[in-house]
Amino acid sequence: MTDAATGTNAIDAMPTRQKVFAFSVMVIGMFIALLDIQIVSASLRDIGGGLSAGSDEVAWVQTSYLIAEIIVIPLSGWLARVMSTRWLFAASAAGFTLTSLMCGWAWDIQSMIVFRALQGFVGGSMIPMVFTTAFAFFKGKQIGIAAAVIGGIASFAPTLGPTIGGWITDNYSWHWLFFINIVPGLFIAIVVPLLIRVDEPDWSLLKNADYLGMALMALFLGCLEYTLEEGPRWDWFGDETIRSTAWISAIAGVGFVWRSLSYAHPVVDLRAFGSRNFSLGCLFSFVAGIGIFTTIFLTPLFLGRVRGLSALQIGLSVFSTGIFQLCSIPLYVYLSRRVDLRWLMMVGMCGFAVSMWCFSNITHDWGWRELLLPQALRGFSQQFAVAPAVILTLGGLAPNRLKLASGLFNLMRNLGGAIGIAWCATLLNDRTNLHFLRLAEHLSTTNPSMLAFLQQSSARAAEANGGVLSDQAAAAKLLWQLTLREAQTLTYADTFVAIMCCFIIAALLVPLMRRVSPPQGPSPNDAH
Repeated sequence: MTDAATGTNAIDAMPTRQKVFAFSVMVIGMFIALLDIQIVSASLRDIGGGLSAGSDEVAWVQTSYLIAEIIVIPLSGWLARVMSTRWLFAASAAGFTLTSLMCGWAWDIQSMIVFRALQGFVGGSMIPMVFTTAFAFFKGKQIGIAAAVIGGIASFAPTLGPTIGGWITDNYSWHWLFFINIVPGLFIAIVVPLLIRVDEPDWSLLKNADYLGMALMALFLGCLEYTLEEGPRWDWFGDETIRSTAWISAIAGVGFVWRSLSYAHPVVDLRAFGSRNFSLGCLFSFVAGIGIFTTIFLTPLFLGRVRGLSALQIGLSVFSTGIFQLCSIPLYVYLSRRVDLRWLMMVGMCGFAVSMWCFSNITHDWGWRELLLPQALRGFSQQFAVAPAVILTLGGLAPNRLKLASGLFNLMRNLGGAIGIAWCATLLNDRTNLHFLRLAEHLSTTNPSMLAFLQQSSARAAEANGGVLSDQAAAAKLLWQLTLREAQTLTYADTFVAIMCCFIIAALLVPLMRRVSPPQGPSPNDAH
């Protein structure tokens, strides 16, 4: 009896209740791996204070995790074929638990960065394996429900990260951002080997493995992520290090593509891009990544810089997105059984674009009340934009290509987030300067409103400062701060409009996808 057959018979013998429980355990692993991307975002200042690190250094707490996760996600398909799904998932959960413990125990910023990179590398494999296991476990209408859950978690977990992170930091300490992973991580590492029997290990794949391709891919993705993360901070190609990493990434990327298309046993199946649905699906996953991760990046940044809210206040303000997304899952499941998935995805893309248009009306005094409607629309739209793409992109592939292709599909979402954040950070820098200069042009002695403001501010400053700072200087400083605040607010509005354009283009491309029926059952080739 072949390994593949053994895996298929084991799946067929599992009762539905056991499949659902086993799948739920794996979804928890995917959830904590995705949650940890953003769980530190609202608490970087506290982590930096605790480890005596500057803002440039502490940013690497998030960057190192992203770089490592982006490298391992496309490798996960090959690793699952070598180790089997259950043992790779269990090893990933155990490694994620151990590195989470080490992150909480980090003694300086250098150790934290190393442990965060290891955490992202060992935990990243859990994400794409949930996708492939869903197609092995479920069939027919069941896969639609599973896809809805996966799509919901894929966008809900990063959205929830700042909320949970802010609450933990305000009520306990930043160390517990990592310690909370220990119990679920151990639970997953123990339960998955007992319940999951999708396939069997094939250690013979190590003999013909494309190790050169792996090295090229790691160089390509690692240097690309570094360039994208650090580029906005160091004026892009004006910095020698950024130029070097960009060139290394470009050269390694070309080499990786050539190697993957010419080697008999590539680590990543780039030929899957020959499928129209897969290529378009990866594009939509990329755009979804831009929308999900950039809005998570922009909204807390606005609330912190412009409104001056605390980590917990920021988390509570963005929490509504996740709530409305969860509430939309039953509606999506109902409609997915009756409506072409392509049209549901178009609704999601258009809804996301509309939510970005609502964000473009942002003003400096926006709080959770003003954010509620656009975030509710975004949460609803995320579910309809992400979940259909899972079946439309992966459902039409042959089972023997599913594992390698799933890694690419998930990689595109994370790459979209990385490129989107870098793009938005650059827009924030450039457009803020532009808007500040435009606003400053109107602040002249011929502007009666400005003169009245300066007089009132000078009078208040005279009472408050007691001569420490001249009245005029205090008033001018306040005017400068208000002008900068309005310039930043206008820039955030511009950035949301740019994201809206991405989703409009994606929505127009949705009809090009072919309709895909959910797989009707596991194939004997599911394992390999």
